[in-house]
Amino acid sequence: MGLPALSKKDAYEVGFAQAANDTPWRVAQTASMRDEAARVGCRLVCTDARGSAARQVSDVNAMVVRGVDLIFLSPVEGEAIVPAVTAAKAAGVPVVLLDRRLDPSLAAAGEDYLTFMGSDFVEQGRRLAEWLVRNANGKTKIIEIEGAEGAAPAVGRKQGFDEAVTAAGGFKILASRSGDCVRDKGRQVAETLLGTHPDANVVYAHHEEMAHGAVAALDAAGRTPGKDVIVLSVGGGTEILQAVADGRVNAVVECNPRFGPLAFETLHRYANGERIGPWVKQADGFFDMSNVAAGISRAY
Repeated sequence: MGLPALSKKDAYEVGFAQAANDTPWRVAQTASMRDEAARVGCRLVCTDARGSAARQVSDVNAMVVRGVDLIFLSPVEGEAIVPAVTAAKAAGVPVVLLDRRLDPSLAAAGEDYLTFMGSDFVEQGRRLAEWLVRNANGKTKIIEIEGAEGAAPAVGRKQGFDEAVTAAGGFKILASRSGDCVRDKGRQVAETLLGTHPDANVVYAHHEEMAHGAVAALDAAGRTPGKDVIVLSVGGGTEILQAVADGRVNAVVECNPRFGPLAFETLHRYANGERIGPWVKQADGFFDMSNVAAGISRAY
Protein backbone atom coordinates (compact mmCIF):
# COMPACT_ATOMS: atom_id res chain seq x y z
CA MET A 1 0.00 0.00 0.00
CA GLY A 2 1.47 3.29 -1.12
CA LEU A 3 1.44 6.59 0.70
CA PRO A 4 -1.91 8.40 0.82
CA ALA A 5 -2.40 11.03 -1.84
CA LEU A 6 -3.27 14.65 -1.09
CA SER A 7 -5.72 16.27 -3.50
CA LYS A 8 -5.29 19.87 -4.57
CA LYS A 9 -7.67 22.19 -2.72
CA ASP A 10 -8.07 25.89 -2.15
CA ALA A 11 -7.81 25.27 1.60
CA TYR A 12 -6.92 22.34 3.83
CA GLU A 13 -7.81 21.22 7.31
CA VAL A 14 -4.55 20.10 8.87
CA GLY A 15 -3.73 18.47 12.21
CA PHE A 16 -0.74 19.36 14.35
CA ALA A 17 -0.14 16.90 17.19
CA GLN A 18 2.34 18.73 19.41
CA ALA A 19 4.32 16.74 21.98
CA ALA A 20 4.08 19.46 24.63
CA ASN A 21 4.01 23.24 24.91
CA ASP A 22 6.34 23.17 27.90
CA THR A 23 9.39 25.13 26.69
CA PRO A 24 9.94 28.38 24.79
CA TRP A 25 11.16 26.29 21.83
CA ARG A 26 7.92 24.28 21.70
CA VAL A 27 5.77 27.37 22.18
CA ALA A 28 7.60 29.03 19.26
CA GLN A 29 7.10 25.94 17.11
CA THR A 30 3.35 25.88 17.79
CA ALA A 31 3.04 29.61 17.15
CA SER A 32 4.87 29.23 13.83
CA MET A 33 2.51 26.46 12.73
CA ARG A 34 -0.55 28.51 13.71
CA ASP A 35 0.73 31.67 12.03
CA GLU A 36 1.63 30.00 8.76
CA ALA A 37 -1.65 28.06 8.62
CA ALA A 38 -3.53 31.33 8.96
CA ARG A 39 -1.32 33.03 6.37
CA VAL A 40 -1.97 30.38 3.71
CA GLY A 41 -5.66 29.96 4.56
CA CYS A 42 -5.57 26.52 6.18
CA ARG A 43 -7.53 25.45 9.24
CA LEU A 44 -5.17 24.02 11.87
CA VAL A 45 -6.43 21.51 14.41
CA CYS A 46 -3.77 21.79 17.11
CA THR A 47 -3.42 19.50 20.13
CA ASP A 48 -1.02 19.40 23.09
CA ALA A 49 -0.11 15.94 24.41
CA ARG A 50 1.54 17.51 27.50
CA GLY A 51 4.33 14.96 27.28
CA SER A 52 1.97 11.96 27.39
CA ALA A 53 2.47 9.34 24.68
CA ALA A 54 -0.98 7.89 25.37
CA ARG A 55 -2.62 11.29 25.05
CA GLN A 56 -0.84 11.89 21.75
CA VAL A 57 -2.02 8.56 20.34
CA SER A 58 -5.55 9.64 21.21
CA ASP A 59 -4.96 13.06 19.63
CA VAL A 60 -3.78 11.55 16.33
CA ASN A 61 -6.59 8.99 16.24
CA ALA A 62 -9.14 11.77 16.79
CA MET A 63 -7.65 13.73 13.89
CA VAL A 64 -7.99 10.67 11.66
CA VAL A 65 -11.63 10.23 12.66
CA ARG A 66 -12.23 13.92 12.01
CA GLY A 67 -10.91 13.45 8.49
CA VAL A 68 -8.15 16.04 8.38
CA ASP A 69 -6.25 16.24 5.11
CA LEU A 70 -2.77 15.78 6.63
CA ILE A 71 -1.22 15.45 10.09
CA PHE A 72 1.97 17.11 11.28
CA LEU A 73 3.27 15.14 14.26
CA SER A 74 6.03 15.82 16.79
CA PRO A 75 6.27 12.48 18.60
CA VAL A 76 6.39 12.27 22.39
CA GLU A 77 7.80 8.76 22.23
CA GLY A 78 8.64 6.88 19.07
CA GLU A 79 7.43 3.35 19.64
CA ALA A 80 4.10 4.28 21.22
CA ILE A 81 2.97 6.48 18.33
CA VAL A 82 3.63 3.95 15.55
CA PRO A 83 0.15 2.30 15.64
CA ALA A 84 -1.48 5.74 15.27
CA VAL A 85 0.80 6.58 12.33
CA THR A 86 -0.09 3.24 10.73
CA ALA A 87 -3.80 3.87 11.31
CA ALA A 88 -3.54 7.29 9.69
CA LYS A 89 -1.95 5.79 6.61
CA ALA A 90 -4.64 3.10 6.41
CA ALA A 91 -7.29 5.82 6.62
CA GLY A 92 -5.69 7.77 3.77
CA VAL A 93 -4.19 10.59 5.86
CA PRO A 94 -0.55 11.52 5.13
CA VAL A 95 1.65 12.11 8.18
CA VAL A 96 4.71 14.35 8.40
CA LEU A 97 7.00 13.99 11.42
CA LEU A 98 8.47 17.16 12.87
CA ASP A 99 11.77 17.41 14.79
CA ARG A 100 11.80 13.81 16.12
CA ARG A 101 12.33 10.71 14.02
CA LEU A 102 10.88 7.24 14.50
CA ASP A 103 13.02 4.12 14.60
CA PRO A 104 13.10 3.11 10.90
CA SER A 105 12.69 -0.54 11.90
CA LEU A 106 9.24 0.40 13.27
CA ALA A 107 8.12 2.95 10.68
CA ALA A 108 10.00 4.29 7.66
CA ALA A 109 9.79 7.67 5.94
CA GLY A 110 8.42 7.35 2.43
CA GLU A 111 6.67 4.11 3.30
CA ASP A 112 4.75 4.38 6.57
CA TYR A 113 4.65 8.18 6.69
CA LEU A 114 5.44 10.87 4.18
CA THR A 115 8.65 12.43 5.50
CA PHE A 116 10.67 13.62 8.48
CA MET A 117 11.16 17.36 8.75
CA GLY A 118 13.90 18.58 11.03
CA SER A 119 17.38 19.89 11.62
CA ASP A 120 20.66 18.25 10.66
CA PHE A 121 22.14 17.60 14.10
CA VAL A 122 25.47 16.41 12.69
CA GLU A 123 25.78 19.64 10.73
CA GLN A 124 25.00 21.66 13.87
CA GLY A 125 27.97 20.14 15.67
CA ARG A 126 30.19 20.51 12.62
CA ARG A 127 29.38 24.21 12.23
CA LEU A 128 30.38 24.93 15.82
CA ALA A 129 33.61 22.98 15.39
CA GLU A 130 34.43 24.89 12.21
CA TRP A 131 33.87 28.19 14.03
CA LEU A 132 36.19 27.00 16.82
CA VAL A 133 38.92 26.03 14.37
CA ARG A 134 38.80 29.53 12.86
CA ASN A 135 38.63 31.39 16.18
CA ALA A 136 40.43 29.22 18.75
CA ASN A 137 43.47 31.49 19.19
CA GLY A 138 45.30 28.69 20.96
CA LYS A 139 42.35 27.43 23.01
CA THR A 140 42.26 23.74 22.14
CA LYS A 141 41.38 21.76 25.29
CA ILE A 142 37.69 20.90 25.20
CA ILE A 143 35.05 19.80 27.69
CA GLU A 144 31.88 18.52 26.02
CA ILE A 145 28.51 18.49 27.81
CA GLU A 146 26.25 16.17 25.87
CA GLY A 147 22.46 16.07 25.63
CA ALA A 148 20.28 13.12 26.64
CA GLU A 149 22.18 9.88 26.19
CA GLY A 150 21.22 8.05 23.00
CA ALA A 151 18.90 10.82 21.74
CA ALA A 152 19.36 11.73 18.08
CA PRO A 153 20.31 15.38 18.76
CA ALA A 154 23.00 14.37 21.25
CA VAL A 155 24.41 11.66 18.99
CA GLY A 156 24.47 13.89 15.92
CA ARG A 157 25.83 16.99 17.65
CA LYS A 158 28.65 14.97 19.16
CA GLN A 159 29.48 13.18 15.93
CA GLY A 160 29.63 16.35 13.83
CA PHE A 161 31.71 18.28 16.35
CA ASP A 162 34.11 15.49 17.30
CA GLU A 163 34.81 14.50 13.71
CA ALA A 164 35.50 18.09 12.67
CA VAL A 165 37.89 18.96 15.52
CA THR A 166 39.69 15.65 15.05
CA ALA A 167 40.09 16.31 11.33
CA ALA A 168 41.41 19.82 12.04
CA GLY A 169 44.12 18.49 14.34
CA GLY A 170 45.59 20.13 17.42
CA PHE A 171 42.43 19.91 19.52
CA LYS A 172 41.79 17.53 22.39
CA ILE A 173 38.46 16.57 23.96
CA LEU A 174 39.46 16.13 27.60
CA ALA A 175 36.12 14.79 28.79
CA SER A 176 32.55 14.33 27.58
CA ARG A 177 29.51 13.69 29.78
CA SER A 178 25.73 14.02 29.53
CA GLY A 179 23.95 16.95 31.16
CA ASP A 180 20.48 15.83 29.97
CA CYS A 181 19.72 19.28 28.47
CA VAL A 182 19.03 20.62 31.99
CA ARG A 183 20.58 23.84 33.28
CA ASP A 184 21.45 22.71 36.80
CA LYS A 185 22.80 19.35 35.66
CA GLY A 186 24.86 21.17 33.04
CA ARG A 187 26.26 23.31 35.83
CA GLN A 188 27.06 20.28 37.97
CA VAL A 189 28.75 18.44 35.08
CA ALA A 190 30.76 21.54 34.16
CA GLU A 191 31.87 22.01 37.78
CA THR A 192 33.00 18.39 38.00
CA LEU A 193 34.83 18.36 34.66
CA LEU A 194 36.46 21.75 35.21
CA GLY A 195 37.67 20.52 38.59
CA THR A 196 39.15 17.43 36.99
CA HIS A 197 40.53 19.32 34.00
CA PRO A 198 41.46 22.83 35.18
CA ASP A 199 43.40 23.37 31.95
CA ALA A 200 40.22 23.18 29.84
CA ASN A 201 39.66 26.33 27.82
CA VAL A 202 36.70 25.37 25.60
CA VAL A 203 33.23 24.21 26.70
CA TYR A 204 30.86 22.81 24.08
CA ALA A 205 27.31 22.30 25.37
CA HIS A 206 24.80 20.47 23.17
CA HIS A 207 21.87 22.58 24.45
CA GLU A 208 21.52 26.19 25.52
CA GLU A 209 20.22 25.29 29.00
CA MET A 210 23.42 23.38 29.73
CA ALA A 211 25.46 26.26 28.32
CA HIS A 212 23.86 28.58 30.88
CA GLY A 213 24.78 26.08 33.58
CA ALA A 214 28.36 25.91 32.31
CA VAL A 215 28.63 29.72 32.35
CA ALA A 216 27.53 29.69 35.99
CA ALA A 217 30.13 27.03 36.78
CA LEU A 218 32.86 29.08 35.13
CA ASP A 219 31.84 32.15 37.12
CA ALA A 220 31.98 30.12 40.34
CA ALA A 221 35.44 28.86 39.41
CA GLY A 222 36.71 32.42 38.95
CA ARG A 223 37.10 32.04 35.20
CA THR A 224 35.60 34.45 32.66
CA PRO A 225 33.25 32.70 30.21
CA GLY A 226 33.70 33.91 26.67
CA LYS A 227 37.25 35.11 27.35
CA ASP A 228 39.23 32.71 29.52
CA VAL A 229 37.11 29.85 28.20
CA ILE A 230 35.35 29.69 24.82
CA VAL A 231 31.71 28.64 25.24
CA LEU A 232 29.82 27.07 22.32
CA SER A 233 26.22 25.88 22.24
CA VAL A 234 23.13 24.91 20.27
CA GLY A 235 19.94 26.88 20.79
CA GLY A 236 18.63 30.25 19.73
CA GLY A 237 16.48 31.54 22.59
CA THR A 238 16.60 35.17 23.70
CA GLU A 239 18.65 34.39 26.82
CA ILE A 240 21.45 32.53 25.06
CA LEU A 241 21.67 35.12 22.29
CA GLN A 242 21.87 37.88 24.90
CA ALA A 243 24.76 35.94 26.44
CA VAL A 244 26.47 36.04 23.04
CA ALA A 245 25.84 39.80 22.80
CA ASP A 246 27.30 40.19 26.30
CA GLY A 247 30.42 38.25 25.30
CA ARG A 248 29.80 35.40 27.76
CA VAL A 249 28.99 32.81 25.08
CA ASN A 250 31.02 32.87 21.88
CA ALA A 251 28.91 31.11 19.26
CA VAL A 252 25.51 29.44 18.99
CA VAL A 253 24.14 27.37 16.15
CA GLU A 254 20.38 27.68 15.99
CA CYS A 255 17.97 24.79 16.34
CA ASN A 256 15.17 26.53 14.49
CA PRO A 257 11.66 25.97 15.96
CA ARG A 258 9.83 27.86 13.21
CA PHE A 259 8.57 24.94 11.16
CA GLY A 260 5.44 26.62 9.82
CA PRO A 261 6.71 27.97 6.46
CA LEU A 262 8.57 24.79 5.54
CA ALA A 263 5.71 22.57 6.74
CA PHE A 264 3.03 24.22 4.63
CA GLU A 265 5.33 24.63 1.65
CA THR A 266 5.89 20.86 1.80
CA LEU A 267 2.14 20.21 2.07
CA HIS A 268 1.46 22.22 -1.08
CA ARG A 269 4.36 20.63 -2.94
CA TYR A 270 2.97 17.19 -2.14
CA ALA A 271 -0.53 18.21 -3.24
CA ASN A 272 0.96 19.43 -6.52
CA GLY A 273 2.34 15.97 -7.17
CA GLU A 274 5.98 16.62 -6.31
CA ARG A 275 8.02 13.80 -4.83
CA ILE A 276 8.93 14.50 -1.21
CA GLY A 277 12.15 12.89 -0.01
CA PRO A 278 12.43 11.05 3.31
CA TRP A 279 14.07 14.06 5.00
CA VAL A 280 13.08 17.70 4.54
CA LYS A 281 15.84 19.69 6.25
CA GLN A 282 15.04 22.65 8.45
CA ALA A 283 17.40 25.60 7.95
CA ASP A 284 19.24 26.72 11.10
CA GLY A 285 20.95 30.05 11.67
CA PHE A 286 24.31 30.71 13.30
CA PHE A 287 25.13 33.50 15.74
CA ASP A 288 28.30 35.05 17.08
CA MET A 289 29.24 38.60 17.97
CA SER A 290 29.17 39.62 14.30
CA ASN A 291 25.44 39.12 13.81
CA VAL A 292 23.78 38.42 17.15
CA ALA A 293 22.13 41.83 17.47
CA ALA A 294 19.87 41.05 14.53
CA GLY A 295 19.27 37.53 15.86
CA ILE A 296 17.98 38.72 19.23
CA SER A 297 15.17 40.62 17.55
CA ARG A 298 13.67 37.35 16.22
CA ALA A 299 14.71 34.94 18.99
CA TYR A 300 12.14 32.76 20.70
